[in-house]
Amino acid sequence: MFDKNIYISRRKKLKELVGDGLILIIGNSESPMSYADNAYNFIQDSTFLYYFGLNSPDLIGVIDVENDKEYIFGKEFTIDDIIWMGQQKTFKERAAEVGIEKFVESEKLEEVLEKAKLKKQIIHFTNQYRIENSLKISKLLDFNLDDVNKKFSKKLVAGIIEMRNLKKDYEITELEKATNVTREMHLTAMKNVKPGMKGYELVALLEAAAKKYNATTSFHTICTTNGQILHNHFHGNTFKEGDVVLLDCGARLENGYCGDMTTVFPVSGKFDSRQKDIYSLLIEMFDRAEECTKPGVTNKFVHLEVCKVLAKGMIKRGIMKGNIDEIVNIGAHALFFPHGLGHMIGLDVHDMENFGENNVGYDEFTKRETQFGLKSLRMGKELKAGYVLTIEPGIYFIPELIERWKKEGKFEEYINYEEVKKYLDFGGMRYEGDFLITENGNRRLGDKMPKYFNEIEEILKNNN
Repeated sequence: MFDKNIYISRRKKLKELVGDGLILIIGNSESPMSYADNAYNFIQDSTFLYYFGLNSPDLIGVIDVENDKEYIFGKEFTIDDIIWMGQQKTFKERAAEVGIEKFVESEKLEEVLEKAKLKKQIIHFTNQYRIENSLKISKLLDFNLDDVNKKFSKKLVAGIIEMRNLKKDYEITELEKATNVTREMHLTAMKNVKPGMKGYELVALLEAAAKKYNATTSFHTICTTNGQILHNHFHGNTFKEGDVVLLDCGARLENGYCGDMTTVFPVSGKFDSRQKDIYSLLIEMFDRAEECTKPGVTNKFVHLEVCKVLAKGMIKRGIMKGNIDEIVNIGAHALFFPHGLGHMIGLDVHDMENFGENNVGYDEFTKRETQFGLKSLRMGKELKAGYVLTIEPGIYFIPELIERWKKEGKFEEYINYEEVKKYLDFGGMRYEGDFLITENGNRRLGDKMPKYFNEIEEILKNNN
């Protein structure tokens, strides 16, 4: 939790951006695994955390813009709670720590909202990603449940995105910490991988490395020798000589800030010649992205520049043929790179994606494309100083997709399918880092990470 003046200034800025009415921000409740007292690890709604700072369930924040009043609604601890949980700070005390003087019992919220309705005040709320929060809004505002995500305040959502997109120095400090914990997770995995090991054994070690810093994972860890499966959460494979592990994982700090990195490394300690060749092309793509990423350019432009590097490299290797610009314009390269270059990162690992990728990553000047591959670019709009986003190019040989395109004769004037056949057993590779857009360019967050294959092999040399 930050100093209370940070939360006060954030709410003040939000009032200015919204300008009228009453703002309703719903905190999350616990999600039971099987019964109420056996819940999944609690994750607070990141917008509630951003403006109200309290990491406890069943809280609702209200900002009365027109009357300049702010409230947190919830239930104060009872003696029964204290028996099971021990003595706690009261919510009134906790609310004061984030600059809120009015902590009010939950049952009073309906009364406040009814008064606002009688005064014809607009009640602003965001679109919801949890059904229980949609139900709360439906009940509080007397909406049909299906209408909650149709009647949300676009002005409020736009204001939140504008504020949260631009990271302050104190947020960058926290993101740097999250990135360094993420770095430790990756280095732990690299230093411990060996043939005969199960994926889940390696995951246990890297997640323990996060726990050492009182952090958890920012998303379900991807640790796989089948890198061609983009979001592969299966950890049951046994690592073998010749395998390459793709590790995509991140740390989430206690205050919510996230890291997200991807590395690839050979189980045996050495890349073979083919792995080294494709990995070198991957790093060329990454380096081109880093070179292009700066204020004033669109992330769509950066993505397409990276695609050109891929196309050029595939032509050089006989896998593709023809004109580079034509290949990228028509989307033939997406057979090997079917996702976007990266995403915003902050209090969510895909920051604010709950508001919709088009609202966060696009604007009136940069519209989302429908072409395969390019349509999966989450962040396309112009970059600004203060943005924090990932750069994560990948190269994949997906047998099912290759077979389908070949059968359809798709882009056969640009794709040498006979040469592609030689890579059907290759899998996939991705490399990812977290970047701050600065006034003149960018800066990779965190301490130095191994990137080139010789740096990775140096770390692995004592494993076996």
